[in-house]
Amino acid sequence: MSQQSVLYDVPGPRQRRLTLIGSAVATVLVLVGAYFLVYRPLNDKGQFSMELWGPLIDPSNENFSLVWERIGIGFKNTLTAAALAIVSSLVVGTLLAVLRIQLKSLTRRRFTGLATPLAYLLRGLSLLLSAVTRVCVEVFRGLPVVLTIFFVARGFPEFGVSFDTLWYLVIGLTVYNSVVIAEILRSGMEGLPGGQAEAASAIGLSPLQTTRMILLPQAFRIMLPALISQLVVVLKDTSLGFIISYEETLNIGKQIIGALDNPIQVYVVIAVMFILVNYSLSKLAQYVQRRLSRGRKTAGTPAQNPPPAALASQSESNGQGI
Repeated sequence: MSQQSVLYDVPGPRQRRLTLIGSAVATVLVLVGAYFLVYRPLNDKGQFSMELWGPLIDPSNENFSLVWERIGIGFKNTLTAAALAIVSSLVVGTLLAVLRIQLKSLTRRRFTGLATPLAYLLRGLSLLLSAVTRVCVEVFRGLPVVLTIFFVARGFPEFGVSFDTLWYLVIGLTVYNSVVIAEILRSGMEGLPGGQAEAASAIGLSPLQTTRMILLPQAFRIMLPALISQLVVVLKDTSLGFIISYEETLNIGKQIIGALDNPIQVYVVIAVMFILVNYSLSKLAQYVQRRLSRGRKTAGTPAQNPPPAALASQSESNGQGI
């Protein structure tokens, strides 16, 4: 019995025809609605004229090369900030997740074999650090990203620390997204069966070795869809760099709109660019997940028995040897 028939009744020929007809009718209604509610109002206002679209799609337009040069600069700045923020968020988030797991295990430890005052001191210090990291996670996860970027850009210069605008944006994005990634990985590790950690402890692995060698790799594989979704959020959040005058794609798009007065056309092009990049990230995530699943199945597949021809040749060679 197939899995679909277990979960729900497989539709019959009549139900499939009704579904097909309903889908066709819904598609026609959507197209008619898009024509009357979107295309005609925009066409009546001249939004499809080459005067507005020419700088973006007509190479012979005098502004075409300059517009795409500016968009290219903005897109390059967006990808640079996103790449740096993604790498730093993954590194910091992974370290924070491991730290929280280790601190949680230390809070349960009694520190037997040490002097009583020292044991109480170490346990109290573990509880304090665990509480501090939890408060930091909740605070930075609760702050809007735009405020985090603003506080970083305004706060660092107050302490005499000055960076390029790019790094203010990267630090702001890292602060927020690293705590989110840390919570994703922490929940993934804590959701694993407890017997794995117990078995690792039984063979002599330390808590840190157990986390690094057993729990963390599985958490990355299990939580990969959530991690990729968060990385897409990082890419989109680079558009918040406008509050610190970072010249990313949307900021440069606003400059182009101010010069050419074609906001719909510019934002449509930028939206398509973001959709293509995010779609590529999603497909990359699916590819990585398939590879990991395939590797896991291959590793778990028992060795197959040799074919009969091989057994026959082996028996003949054994007979000749005798």
